[in-house]
Amino acid sequence: MMDWTDRHCRSFHRILTRHTWLYTEMVTTGALLHGDVARHLAFTPAEAPVALQLGGSEPADLARSAKLGEQWGYDEINLNCGCPSERVQRGAFGACLMNEPQLVADGVKAMRDAVSIPVTVKHRIGVDAVEDYAYVRDFVGTVADAGCEVFIVHARNAILKGLSPKENREIPPLKYEYAYQLKRDFPHLEISINGGIKTLDEVEEHLKHVDGVMLGREAYHNPYVLAAVDSRFYGAHTPVLSREEAEASLIDYARQEVARGVFLGGITRHALGLYRGEAGARGWRRVLSDSRRLATGDMTIFDEARTHLREAAEFIE
Repeated sequence: MMDWTDRHCRSFHRILTRHTWLYTEMVTTGALLHGDVARHLAFTPAEAPVALQLGGSEPADLARSAKLGEQWGYDEINLNCGCPSERVQRGAFGACLMNEPQLVADGVKAMRDAVSIPVTVKHRIGVDAVEDYAYVRDFVGTVADAGCEVFIVHARNAILKGLSPKENREIPPLKYEYAYQLKRDFPHLEISINGGIKTLDEVEEHLKHVDGVMLGREAYHNPYVLAAVDSRFYGAHTPVLSREEAEASLIDYARQEVARGVFLGGITRHALGLYRGEAGARGWRRVLSDSRRLATGDMTIFDEARTHLREAAEFIE
């Protein structure tokens, strides 16, 4: 979720769900060890629980970065072994690491030795033309031997050449049965599934076979899908927020951030799908995408955006 799940995105998602585990965008070890740590790691306690997702391959660098994550208050360190982008490949990490399971195991062990919070791994089921289930089974087995107990399985192959990362989110086909088989083969491990999941009904079906479900693009482009998660899967008794209530909380958050000098568009861009599928959503989204208006920090932009929702509702009536 590089360039997506920043602290403003997570703060918005936390408005919708109190219990869902949230993940940062992938942060490279180099960015932490040689860059602005606060810019990459600062977050608010209200976002918790939050996992820091790291990109890297050198065990010593991963251990130092994991330690920083723990010091900054993160609840989990997640090693990305699934991103197929060329930028990540040049750094010899992401999905490339699936071809070096012992190196991943060494990195996991180094991080576990450095921190007391959980260290988890997100990965694919294969790389390029490798279709054999044994490939991912052996990867998980090797890394589990280093002490990793939680694996998040993006259930499609990573294609390192010939497809863009965007295309690789749709191609090749998903193989959910590989994740299910991992759970059967490693019943003592926590196996979560990721890839192409859009509805809470689908989530419920997957939970018959695995321990957890990760939503990526759907949670970003249709964030209101998160609103019913707490009551449906965590036993929460609080009423499900309406879209309007979620927007009101977003406005309160945005007002505080703008007062601190934050660009309003850096907040609204994460909420553009809030009214997805609702009458007037396109007009609401168009107003909240106006960079010139957003640059002024004028909060009345939300009032103008809502006129499109009201007018659409009145037209339907």
